Amino acid sequence: MKRGGSDEAKRRAGESAAEQVEDGMIVGLGTGSTAAHAIDKLGQQVDAGLDIQGIPTSFQARANAREAGIPLTTLDEATPDIAIDGADQFADGNLIKGGGAAHAREKIVDSAADRLLVVVDPTKEAETLEHPVPIELLPAARQPVTDALEAAGGEPTLRAAAHKDGPVVTDNGNLVVDCDFGTIDVPAELATTLSQIPGVVEHGLFVGLAAEIHVGTANGVRVVTP
Repeated sequence: MKRGGSDEAKRRAGESAAEQVEDGMIVGLGTGSTAAHAIDKLGQQVDAGLDIQGIPTSFQARANAREAGIPLTTLDEATPDIAIDGADQFADGNLIKGGGAAHAREKIVDSAADRLLVVVDPTKEAETLEHPVPIELLPAARQPVTDALEAAGGEPTLRAAAHKDGPVVTDNGNLVVDCDFGTIDVPAELATTLSQIPGVVEHGLFVGLAAEIHVGTANGVRVVTP
């Protein structure tokens, strides 16, 4: 799988999705570098008079929104009209998310929204999903979950933190394993299997949730409608 992607392509994708936000909307605010461009654009629109409220999907998204000047609310108070979020990989309208370890809250907000607009650069597109699937799990369930993932045909690896000793800890206080299943021919079936494992808080397969996928390129934006 190709990695990276230009910041300009990410900016185009994020801004394209942000332009669909209308006055009075509640907006789910995704996590990651491409979603951050959408948040920045929404902040500019708020400065220009757009009346919206945002529901962030992570500590980082909340910080980005506050810096951009976007008023915030919660799912207890409102339902998102639109959510704008990134992805680690997409194929046939389905997504793998969780590179930022925020996929549990992202899935809650994204699935609650009337429409999910996904923002990506071209390196995230694939013919078939094959990226390792991030799985958030309860710390006490690490070994049973690992055993169950291996029994399901996966190769799980506990995600290590980059700038601290030990594993990544999510905003929810849980651990993350990245599980390689190879080529995922039937994402819906694997999603069901993962959801049924006791101790799994949430997995990074987002099946059938995307309304549009905005793919930023060097020359513009290609919108994919699943």
